[in-house]
Amino acid sequence: MDILERSWSVQRKIEERAGKIGKGKYGRVLKMAKKPDMEEYKKTLAICFLGIILLGGLGFLIYWLFNNLPGYLNLMI
Repeated sequence: MDILERSWSVQRKIEERAGKIGKGKYGRVLKMAKKPDMEEYKKTLAICFLGIILLGGLGFLIYWLFNNLPGYLNLMI
């Protein structure tokens, strides 16, 4: 088999694999998927940003309590 025949066989294999992408178990999801418009993207971004801020604030509050609460308890005793 010369190089030209090998390259054609590789090309056919690639095209066969690409043709099966939409027919697997995720095919229906890929067909229903759409690119979000700008308004939907902004809402998603705002919700993610709010979640990051809330989780960061909660983490900082726990950090602050673990560092400062033992000192306050020793002053009370």
